[in-house]
Amino acid sequence: MKMIVMKSGLRAVLAGATALAALTLAGCGDSSANGTGGGKLDVVASFYPLEFIARTVGGDAVNVSTLTAPGVEPHDLELTPKQVGQIASAKLVVFEKDLQPAVDEAVEQNAKDAGFDIVPAAQLEATGADFEEHEEGAATAAHKDNALDPHFWLDPVRYAAVVKAVEDKLVSVDSANAAGYHQRAKALLDQIGKLDTAYKTGLATCKLKTFVTSHEAFAYLAKRYGLTMVGIAGFTPDAEPTPARIKEVQDIVKAQHVTTIFYEELVSPKVAETIAKDVGVQTAVLSPIEGLSDANSKETYLTLMQENLQELQKANGCS
Repeated sequence: MKMIVMKSGLRAVLAGATALAALTLAGCGDSSANGTGGGKLDVVASFYPLEFIARTVGGDAVNVSTLTAPGVEPHDLELTPKQVGQIASAKLVVFEKDLQPAVDEAVEQNAKDAGFDIVPAAQLEATGADFEEHEEGAATAAHKDNALDPHFWLDPVRYAAVVKAVEDKLVSVDSANAAGYHQRAKALLDQIGKLDTAYKTGLATCKLKTFVTSHEAFAYLAKRYGLTMVGIAGFTPDAEPTPARIKEVQDIVKAQHVTTIFYEELVSPKVAETIAKDVGVQTAVLSPIEGLSDANSKETYLTLMQENLQELQKANGCS
């Protein structure tokens, strides 16, 4: 049972998320970018965090499709011929370069003019959160310090910067609907600002500063709000950790009195559950919000971020 956080900032975000959903639901368009959008701008988004921005800011002026279907892990995406055709015919393709190689290739070959890479707006950093597993007997985790961390959306401040960039791009492509884009972007940015405030206040007094996740997607979030993330796997969520890495995580859990091992919806929780059982702690979901699953298909970026905050507060003893 999730802890209900009765902070005014979080309540405001919850109420605002409902209002924002009502504002955009009527005009989010169908899910096929096939050039038959009834005069709407055909937009393709590579995966859920960008789809949410495109749908919310675009509203009734756009017809949005996503390349990563619910239940599919974005890192593993392979495109169908139909999806390549969608990219080729779209007026705007919003993607994150180097996250999904198949998308990069399709944009390069079929949509150079329509492609919009959000990486410059996100200002990605090499957080040191990525690492390669080695055989037992070698170094447990060789961190690739120069690998740019793609998980910008888990930091509300970075996410807001991308919202603004997509707003500006929509206006430049479709200036006739600029007023609507500006209005909806402002509403979304207001909600993201409230979310940032809720995280700042909600995580300011945590007794425990370390949290353990199935893969290292939360480095930006941890850095923004003064926490320390420990990942069982690096950037690749379904990587099989070595026994040495598992032992290392177990030692951290014991030494720092970690209460919870977090897993995610789109990847098997087996490793997280095994570690938790071995060290006598509980498990819970901390969503990397890379995509929706059947179980959370009615959630949004905003509601999932709120649930993540509640889970972190519960696990880390935040008053």
